[in-house]
Amino acid sequence: MKSEVKRVTEYQRRFRKHFDELKWLYTELYDNKSMFAELCERMEYYYHERSEKLKWLDRKREKNPNWYKQNDMLGMMLYIDNFGGDIKGVEKKLDYIQKSNVNYIHLMPFLDTVEGASDGGYAVKDFRTVRPDLGTMEDLDAFTATCHKKHINVCMDFVMNHTSDQHEWAMKAKEGDGEYMSRYFFYDNPDIPKSFDETVPQVFPTTAPGNFTYLPELRHWVMTSFYPYQWDLNYHNPRVFNEMMYNFLYLVNQGIDIMRLDAVPYIWKEMGTDCRNLPQVHTLVRMMRIISEIVCPGVLLLGEVVMEPVKVTPYFGSPAKPECHMLYNVTTMATTWNSVATRDVRLLKQQLDSVNSLPKEYVFLNYLRCHDDVGWGLDYWTLSNWGMTEFNHKHYLNDYFLGKAVRSNSRGELYNDDEATGDARFCGTTASMCGVERAGFEHNGAMMDEAIQQDIMLHAYMFMQSGIPVIYSGDEIGQVNDYTYKDDPRKCSDSRYLHRGAFRWDLEKKIEEPGTVENRLFTALDQLEKIRKKENAFVSTADTWTVETYDPAVLCIGRYYENNKVYGLFNFSEQPKTAWIHEDDANYRDMITGKVLRAEAVKLEPYGFRWMKWVR
Repeated sequence: MKSEVKRVTEYQRRFRKHFDELKWLYTELYDNKSMFAELCERMEYYYHERSEKLKWLDRKREKNPNWYKQNDMLGMMLYIDNFGGDIKGVEKKLDYIQKSNVNYIHLMPFLDTVEGASDGGYAVKDFRTVRPDLGTMEDLDAFTATCHKKHINVCMDFVMNHTSDQHEWAMKAKEGDGEYMSRYFFYDNPDIPKSFDETVPQVFPTTAPGNFTYLPELRHWVMTSFYPYQWDLNYHNPRVFNEMMYNFLYLVNQGIDIMRLDAVPYIWKEMGTDCRNLPQVHTLVRMMRIISEIVCPGVLLLGEVVMEPVKVTPYFGSPAKPECHMLYNVTTMATTWNSVATRDVRLLKQQLDSVNSLPKEYVFLNYLRCHDDVGWGLDYWTLSNWGMTEFNHKHYLNDYFLGKAVRSNSRGELYNDDEATGDARFCGTTASMCGVERAGFEHNGAMMDEAIQQDIMLHAYMFMQSGIPVIYSGDEIGQVNDYTYKDDPRKCSDSRYLHRGAFRWDLEKKIEEPGTVENRLFTALDQLEKIRKKENAFVSTADTWTVETYDPAVLCIGRYYENNKVYGLFNFSEQPKTAWIHEDDANYRDMITGKVLRAEAVKLEPYGFRWMKWVR
């Protein structure tokens, strides 16, 4: 009886704290009191459905809201089938996850979808069913419980912009049911779709042109911003928001710690706009944050906002009215590879300065690559002032990473190559982009040494950035591109499967064999990860800045926290360099070798780096 009173009191405390703002936001957007009342009732239902262990974790994290901003956070992205076959198989591999120093795993889309029309799992058929070949919801619940025992956080994708055209709602809409047609954007003539197309850019202009799909059996057009089998949800309808929030709460109650909000800028549509980043999107995300803080405050919201920086940061909200806890550092990732191709870190330094100037409450996820392509969303205004035009520079970058440019050892393929505009994005694993694939194919030892060194340097640089580093599974052992996707009719049209290959457990065995590519990479990253977890200067809230090195190929990042200061120096060229940094007269200890040195005239080998800690 006492515990029941405690639970009600706990829920009511949170509910009363946020009620006024949630009601105001909801009624301003929808002006529907009955739907709001239903939402409130269901929120309490899902609170009571939440397990006591998850509620205990919520309370613990409420007391320490900065729990995810510490220097022990390291993420890894993986596909369940590629990594372990199914959910139970991944659970058996958790020892390897821990051996990799990872305590945050992002399980790529695993909800039920339609084979051959899934967009890598981002066309969800049923938000409450795991893809049958991967397991069941009971398996997921057991898996997250095991992860929590091992202090591993679990992230999943919440695809909230659209559903599969085989989703229950879509199937009823196809039958002409007006209630379900209203959950999408249906039009019985082409005039409104044409009006939308005048202002809305295309997401996939070559593989899925246009923003609407015609359904001859219904004689209607339906909005499909991504692929024809992904129908955009109509969040003008409060029933859509409510039902999607119930799905959200059901999923987090399976033990999910981090919910990745897929394609969040697209979720509100208005004719006459580009249907991106509209004010109502922020209202919806803010309501999601409030709902989670009432029902499951230990859960984090991770926003996928693949936009230029000025459009990314608003998704953090404000300290008083926060939205997402974390966002992807997309532009820095793209600018990193630009620096690799040009041997010039000036644009990267400028980008890092922009990120470092933001409030410390803002937490970015940093990565070298993910399951998607590398899009060249760079600061072309600055590049144009340096004499580089956008069209020519994108063409150079793609040629470089295809291995067609001078001084390139990279290998990979283009994605959404648009012959009309010349625009394209790039696909490839980190190791292949650094030259490991070419060096192995050509049996070139010197080239392999250089490729491995570049790969390690880039990870060392990523670990030095402000935020949480995330590795794509396989990168820690130098896995290269997987061209077998071309033989699979379900995947051959999508070059992104080039870097989504199955994890090579046969190669993982080689991490214990000195001198192998796998051993050299895994051992080096292991050392860096353990140093990062030991040194508090790597917490997300540390002061972070860049330092002038007087060499366009050398980047220097400084970090300071509680009287501990470190510098990271990174040589983005294949030539030896000397970094001239004049921050102070103190001595520093090389955190890798232990050697004491001055923070000036620091020697760097080709693609070399140094982590240096201030010696008091």
